[in-house]
Amino acid sequence: MPDSKLHREGADNRIEGQLDMVEGRIREGIGDLTGNRSEQLKGKGKQLKGKIKQKIGEAQQAVAEHTQRDGQD
Repeated sequence: MPDSKLHREGADNRIEGQLDMVEGRIREGIGDLTGNRSEQLKGKGKQLKGKIKQKIGEAQQAVAEHTQRDGQD
């Protein structure tokens, strides 16, 4: 497994993305329970932000792995 700065940043972004998605689901659920449309939308936005962070992290890790493989050839 690559141990580059880019790979570690990718892992961090994936974890932060997962946490954002969980927080977003919680906020959306609270909004659902209380009928607070604003909280529901904030939760959905947080989930979207989390998905984007996860995808960025996946891309960072893929680039790091590809770069390391190319360097070993």
